[in-house]
Amino acid sequence: MRLAIVIYSNDPETVWNAFRFGVFSRKQGDAVSVFLLGKGVEAESLDNAKFDVIGQMRSLLEVGGSILACGTCLKIRQSEGSDICPMSTMQELHSLIRDSDKVLSF
Repeated sequence: MRLAIVIYSNDPETVWNAFRFGVFSRKQGDAVSVFLLGKGVEAESLDNAKFDVIGQMRSLLEVGGSILACGTCLKIRQSEGSDICPMSTMQELHSLIRDSDKVLSF
């Protein structure tokens, strides 16, 4: 199955669980792509003792998932893409959703 996960939250527990689910799904053999949108583009800055968001993001990449971040949302926050979350576009979000079997949002 091709799974798209759209993260629109900057709540550490919510984002951590979204990535944790992505890692689990990838290990089940699903193709997993995450798109960070709105407040979700803040995921890399969610430094929290209880919820290792960055660790889960890295785990997703290690098992073959992908992560993209909305370029406009990053620019609004005067930020840029990174190696973990490259800058992306609405066109790529559209393609991701169009080509996925299931879409989840957090």
